[in-house]
Amino acid sequence: MRKLCAVRGAITAENTKESIQVQTVRLLKELIEQNGLRKKDFVSIQFSITKDLDVLNPATALRLGKDDLPYDLSSIPLFCTQEAYIKGGLECVIRVLVTGYFKKPHHLKFIFLDGAKVLRPDIVEQEK
Repeated sequence: MRKLCAVRGAITAENTKESIQVQTVRLLKELIEQNGLRKKDFVSIQFSITKDLDVLNPATALRLGKDDLPYDLSSIPLFCTQEAYIKGGLECVIRVLVTGYFKKPHHLKFIFLDGAKVLRPDIVEQEK
């Protein structure tokens, strides 16, 4: 039985179109592979970015990089917003929240890559 739930992730990027595209696709690909997600599982994908990433929207990056994913996600509703600014917070971060109908929601793995691992050391430690 599938249940509506969400899985999260984050990754750092440089403020270049290429880096944002590569890192966005890498993050989604890792979420898909680590969780065995199928295209039909997805309901929506929401991104947030820190204010210093201002040259490309991750939703656009995902559509541009669709050929590097296991399947094309550009027909899934995509949304992006700017992350709330927190003084001293980690910079150059792309966060994602994937909502969908998943078979084993309690087994979903949240994915934090590269510099974004410091955002959730509790999750990164569980993976070891």
